[in-house]
Amino acid sequence: MKFINPTGLYDPRPNGYSHVVIVEAPARIIYIAGQGGEDENGVLCEDFTTQVQQALGNLQTAVQAADANLWNIAKVTALIVDHSEERLHIFSSALRAAWGEHPAPACTLIPVSRLALGGMLFEIEATVIV
Repeated sequence: MKFINPTGLYDPRPNGYSHVVIVEAPARIIYIAGQGGEDENGVLCEDFTTQVQQALGNLQTAVQAADANLWNIAKVTALIVDHSEERLHIFSSALRAAWGEHPAPACTLIPVSRLALGGMLFEIEATVIV
């Protein structure tokens, strides 16, 4: 994969993502369903920060189950209930920490009024290319 942040677009790296990801085929494509802030017993954390951390941990578990790594993710879509600048900062910081020095995936963030489960504040899905 090739990650590009073209001249003429703002630098998205502080927000934890890249503008463009180019994938040359053939490749193995893996779709990861939306992962939320619930633990392996289905218990949902109450606060936004903890849900983001748990969801990213769940995402990593799902990606590893497909014999891939986080840096094989080409694109994520994040859904945030009651989106705010504070929640964007929490999410962006968590993405930067999770990816470390690896190029961050393309990302779309969608503010929503509600998710599948009551109390769910964050969900993230991914497309993985190996």
